[in-house]
Amino acid sequence: AQMRARMAAEGLPYGERKMTFNSRLAQELGKWADSQPGGEAIHDALFRAYFVDCLNIGDPAVLVQIAEGVGLPGDKAREVLDTRSQREAVDADWARSREYGVTGVPTFAAGGYGVVGAQPYEALERLVLRAKQAG
Repeated sequence: AQMRARMAAEGLPYGERKMTFNSRLAQELGKWADSQPGGEAIHDALFRAYFVDCLNIGDPAVLVQIAEGVGLPGDKAREVLDTRSQREAVDADWARSREYGVTGVPTFAAGGYGVVGAQPYEALERLVLRAKQAG
């Protein structure tokens, strides 16, 4: 309900999600996509797929379609998912997050300070100002 209210306040769509899906494969696909020209677009596409369209982002077939939808080659995306070639890189990201004390997603960090969870603009503004004052 809190997320729905925040999305509505910003005029953003939010679907009627009834299931929670494991995002691990999506994280691995996103890690690979970051290394591809134009691949950063996959992050918004994954967000929309999960939170707006209520798609199962744990399903490799869905993930390949999302990759293709942002212009990434489907055969390469399928290979990344089948071979789990980004598993270690994502594991390293998770380990670093634990070291930093991240307890939820999203987490926003700046200048040694952070806020956890979906936050209104004002909370992010305060984070940046606090980091600026400390730095």
